[in-house]
Amino acid sequence: MAKALRAVSMKRNRTDVELLTEQELKGCIEDLCDSKAAEFRMYGYEDVTGEQIWACVSEGYRRGWPRLNRLVNDIMSLKANRFMNWLMLSVYKAD
Repeated sequence: MAKALRAVSMKRNRTDVELLTEQELKGCIEDLCDSKAAEFRMYGYEDVTGEQIWACVSEGYRRGWPRLNRLVNDIMSLKANRFMNWLMLSVYKAD
């Protein structure tokens, strides 16, 4: 059964916050990337993988990991055009 919704207060009470373990966080990120890869496959890009999605998105995180909301937004708002540009550049860099 779903948890009941709580009222949002302006005070930050850190005692009731549930933190994800590193393994759980990586699993969630992997699921998001796989979901985005499945979306691209629906558009006709048949060979896209979640690992490629993560490589494309995480390329901009050279200074460290961003906040979780930005990370999720970066994955879910990735456009096919940006991904294909990244893919072509990575092919040229590999040569």
